[in-house]
Amino acid sequence: MTLPDITYTLRTASPAKTRAEAVVVGIGQGAKDVEVVAGAEDVKAAYGRRWHGLLATLGVSGKAGEVTRLPAGEEIGAQLLVLVGLGPRSTSGVENGSYSTDAVRRAAGAAARSVPNATSVAVALPADTPELVRAVTEGYLLGSYTYTSYKSSSAKSGAGKSDKSGSKQEGNGPSDVAFLSAIARRSDAVTAFEEAKIVAQAIAGTREWVNVPPADLTPPAFADAIVHVAGLVEGVETTVYDEKQLADLGCGGILAVGMGSAAMPRLVELTYSPDDARGHIALVGKGITFDSGGLTIKPGNSMSTMKSDMAGAAAVAQATFAIARLGLPVKISAFVPMAENMVSGSSYRPGDVVTHYGGKTVEVSNMDAEGRMILADALVRATEVSPDAIIDVATLTGHMVMALGDRVSGVLGSKEIVDRVLAAADVAGEQMWPMPIPEWMDERIRSSKVADLNQHDWIRWGGGLYAAAFLREFTGGLPWAHLDIAGPSFNSGGASGHLTPGGTGAAVATLVDYVREMATAQ
Repeated sequence: MTLPDITYTLRTASPAKTRAEAVVVGIGQGAKDVEVVAGAEDVKAAYGRRWHGLLATLGVSGKAGEVTRLPAGEEIGAQLLVLVGLGPRSTSGVENGSYSTDAVRRAAGAAARSVPNATSVAVALPADTPELVRAVTEGYLLGSYTYTSYKSSSAKSGAGKSDKSGSKQEGNGPSDVAFLSAIARRSDAVTAFEEAKIVAQAIAGTREWVNVPPADLTPPAFADAIVHVAGLVEGVETTVYDEKQLADLGCGGILAVGMGSAAMPRLVELTYSPDDARGHIALVGKGITFDSGGLTIKPGNSMSTMKSDMAGAAAVAQATFAIARLGLPVKISAFVPMAENMVSGSSYRPGDVVTHYGGKTVEVSNMDAEGRMILADALVRATEVSPDAIIDVATLTGHMVMALGDRVSGVLGSKEIVDRVLAAADVAGEQMWPMPIPEWMDERIRSSKVADLNQHDWIRWGGGLYAAAFLREFTGGLPWAHLDIAGPSFNSGGASGHLTPGGTGAAVATLVDYVREMATAQ
């Protein structure tokens, strides 16, 4: 995935004097009235006494996500003035009295969609710390993301550009975007800016893969796409196992799920091994390229977004690429099992017993609980490289969506790893919540009378916790965390902040920040 052919710069220019066609400034909700936020003071001063009357006439409230566009007139250098709401100031934590990175990231995303016809844009949102520089940059780049590969209008006009990951961007957006910051010349700000572009590219690449129609991203095609991008990233090595090699390895879970499809399963393994590695993390991502539910077939309306059931695999692969591009001194071993869960005469059946990689046997009863089946093989593979910790990412259970909604990921596993994941998520601006794995789940997962473990027991309550307890059996007792991103991985609604319709790229930034913290803590 490559970002659109746009020049992004970090500058110290005044938003009132910039000659960009459009200038974006922030408006907040003050205690008594709307207020201009940091970075926009020059614009307010340029309008003088007219400013408050202008805002009142336009009905500007400063509400988060509110966008107001108006001709700039002769008061400032730009032709178009865009006012973006950030909501109220933060009332807690280190950001007390200022605007949070989350608010700035969302505002920048909204701003990106408000200037589609401007050839140049200057963004003057709060950016007086490296953290805010990162938030503005990521928010704008991600908010401007669109998926147009299958739009015939783009193909006919020739405006779109495409690459191996299916990326195509419209050609009518700005060609130059400047982020205005008082600290633009500081080295830490420049570093935050450059690193934000790398992380945004990885998140956009994840969105891209998730958005591809499932007929065009079968397991073999997905494996090829990962190998293609890995070839562009220095230091990342790949190995791909096809169905015959998976049989030789004894990866019974991946094969059981995938053999019901005409598109055979795959296992992709990625390795990034810097010479100065200060630690070693294994990442595992669920790659179900389409989930029909198998013989436990889903209702029709539940299948409409099931091309996104490989979002965990996409996130793990793209996070690995970002970590390598950032040059973080942590070894990454990534394991990406892939299968298409379909209905045919060769589909696995209720009552079958599957032998997983490593020898554990599992009695299966729900063909729609396939994610844990392919993850089990990959998790055991991950234990064999002796990492410091294992983190798996999966669109695993509807139970987690019922518990936490569609914007919050559940995190389960070893407390020390869960705590670090949650801390990384807070820095990355992703909403995650710790969930337990109660001791009595052990009895449920061992309830099979014919195998070591029971894949599923049809008890309605605690299904997300059951799934995590099942996965834990394949982690070899190593420190481990499981991220259930079933809700936040796909946005079925409209754009909001830096989130656009379709794949969201959930968990990528959190994984990168987890490794970033690990690289600096030792």
